[in-house]
Amino acid sequence: MKSISTLVALAAVLWLQISASAQTNPPATGQAMALAAHVNVALIPVSRTGGITNRQTQVLQRAKENPGDYDIEFIGDSITQGWERAGSNVWQHYYGGRKCINMGVSGDRTEHVLWRFENGQLDGIKAKVAVVMIGTNNSNKNKDGSDTYSDSDILEGVVAVVNQIRTRQPGTKILLLSIFPRSKTFNSQRGRLLEINQALAKLDDGKNIFYLDFGSQLIEADGTISKNIMPDALHPNEAGYNIWAAATEPKLKELLGEK
Repeated sequence: MKSISTLVALAAVLWLQISASAQTNPPATGQAMALAAHVNVALIPVSRTGGITNRQTQVLQRAKENPGDYDIEFIGDSITQGWERAGSNVWQHYYGGRKCINMGVSGDRTEHVLWRFENGQLDGIKAKVAVVMIGTNNSNKNKDGSDTYSDSDILEGVVAVVNQIRTRQPGTKILLLSIFPRSKTFNSQRGRLLEINQALAKLDDGKNIFYLDFGSQLIEADGTISKNIMPDALHPNEAGYNIWAAATEPKLKELLGEK
């Protein structure tokens, strides 16, 4: 039979083990509270920092100094900004005879577009159609390989951008484009964008919001992205912008009421 002192010692060891377990494994309610504390930064308007603020200021000033009616406004990131560079000839061919305004800022994420909206990007602008593509930069990983945004976060961010346009420009039709495929071949980032696009398609109501996905035209039969369309497997060259313009033109003519 064990002595009382031995039993006391065993009880003390057991108590220490239980105490340690309680500290390293918080109750389920604590875990639920931690999950509930998640903040989706894709929804929180924030300004850019660094040199890109020059472009941010430029597009804000562009809208402020040129208010009025437009046929098309283009809203997005560097892929949209690229209409002024690699896509300039295509822009002139398709949009030179229309009144259009480019609101693309390289590197923008959904929260940056929302910030621009709050700071006058759409004020005084009355566009018949808004061509929108945003979200690819939200899908980038951090330097340590982690993700700032879940797929749901990115989806909510894009939805917020669409909703803000509907609120601020109720008479504007929205042509929401799928987020373009990226990277030379199949990878997890491209896969998550496809899943987000599937959900974005549900926003199409056939009345005010129209969804268009022509991503399959930007990849080869084996799933790779050709340098002849996207030299860096992300940004279109002139041939890539030709694909974009040709794919959207029929819907744009319809929404603009053109023959």
